[in-house]
Amino acid sequence: MDSCFEPAIWPEDKLPKEAAAYKECEVCTEKSRIIWGEGNPQAPVVIILDNPGAREDKEGHEYVCGTRQTLQTALHRANLAPDDIYITYLLKCRPLRRYNKGEARAFSKPFLIQQIETIQPKLLVCLGDTVVQAMFDDKEAHVKNLRGGWHVILGYPCIVSYHPLAVRRRPNLTRQFMADWDMLRQRLSGC
Repeated sequence: MDSCFEPAIWPEDKLPKEAAAYKECEVCTEKSRIIWGEGNPQAPVVIILDNPGAREDKEGHEYVCGTRQTLQTALHRANLAPDDIYITYLLKCRPLRRYNKGEARAFSKPFLIQQIETIQPKLLVCLGDTVVQAMFDDKEAHVKNLRGGWHVILGYPCIVSYHPLAVRRRPNLTRQFMADWDMLRQRLSGC
């Protein structure tokens, strides 16, 4: 690991006016806030995670959660510039209570699709089984069976990989996780 690298809080992209109806999603509560995305909204690579994680501690101070720390470290190690990356979410709020997962994902997916169509990235990355199953419209789709190759989602070249928290919990996945980012970097350099 590069001892000089420090994960950072990336700028958040706010909810656009044309997506104001997203506030009706059942995961949105008075205590949650909508995180439309973070990073460069004109980036050539859009990374899709299931939902935003914790962003502030109990005192309200911002911090880089484990998911973002693991992801940013991998991007750095793969020599992918932060300016080339935009991170977004299937669910735009961090769930703070029980919710109907199927209904919330079905409600949220059209907003995500519209967001991707607006950005028009060169490449997509789906992280974790939840996102893979939603984007592939297949409840039996799994990262372990789909990673390591290129797919097409919404007309965009796409790779899939493990969720950064899975990599944190199971370090034996790190080699495969990094191989996926290296594959992405190679494809991006040819775009």
